[in-house]
Amino acid sequence: MLANKKKGNRRADGSRFDGKKSDDKRYDSEKAQYKSKHKDSDDFRDGTGRYEPSPEEAAERIEGRNPVIEAIRADRAINKIFVSKGEKEGSIKYIIALAREKGIVVQEVDRSKLDTLSITRAHQGVIAFAAAKEYVDVDYILEAAASAGEAPFIIILDEITDPNNFGSILRTADAAGAHGVIIPKRRAIGLTATVSKASAGAAEYVPVARVTNLGQTIDYLKKNGVWIVGTDLTGEKPFYDSDLKGPIALVIGSEGEGMGRLVKEKCDFIVNIPMKGHVSSLNAGVAAAIVMYEILKQRNK
Repeated sequence: MLANKKKGNRRADGSRFDGKKSDDKRYDSEKAQYKSKHKDSDDFRDGTGRYEPSPEEAAERIEGRNPVIEAIRADRAINKIFVSKGEKEGSIKYIIALAREKGIVVQEVDRSKLDTLSITRAHQGVIAFAAAKEYVDVDYILEAAASAGEAPFIIILDEITDPNNFGSILRTADAAGAHGVIIPKRRAIGLTATVSKASAGAAEYVPVARVTNLGQTIDYLKKNGVWIVGTDLTGEKPFYDSDLKGPIALVIGSEGEGMGRLVKEKCDFIVNIPMKGHVSSLNAGVAAAIVMYEILKQRNK
């Protein structure tokens, strides 16, 4: 007769636990070190290999085919939708068509990524990421300026992907009296829980418009009498020597690449921020704050 082999216990991550306190302490120590190392990562995991979202992040996710369909039908503000690669039949095909009709970005990803991101463990091949707040259209921002009896003061963000920079810009926009912020739908961060937190609550007060084409939006603003001012090292003169009064839209480029070529070409003029030190640039949030307060200063004269 064969002796029974002791199986032992296993933790959630599959590692074996032999019941000894020393083993449990070692595991807790390793997990604590992992959490400390990755505490600021958007890809944070709890040591078991699964995503560990905050309550705010969990509220952003809509999982499963019917819930996603109903969210789209109800005109819920959705930043993007992930669908499993290769699944384009039945209700998934309908979700993709419905999303495109509403102008929602759809991205195909490996099913393993959906498994990792899923909170319910029942995503059915689709997860939608809802915005932390409803978006507005560009006319809403222009009307907000008109209602206040002020010349439009708008911030345009060209492919800003860092949520902390976006949140910081929203916070400064609120403090400096900007009437709204415009962002592109693709290759840019949307109104997420992380952005809202980084804005220290300002995301609740600053209208954000999310547009399909920044170039066309800039043309529309110009037709409405708004001057477009870009920020770049190649700017003709420093921001503080430029006339920034009147109806104005300030363009802030991405953290790594700056303004895109087409957006840059559409600017009425470009200003620079003088750099006297060893580094050649500022992060987007700081650059935006410096120029926004110069605009505020000139508007108050």
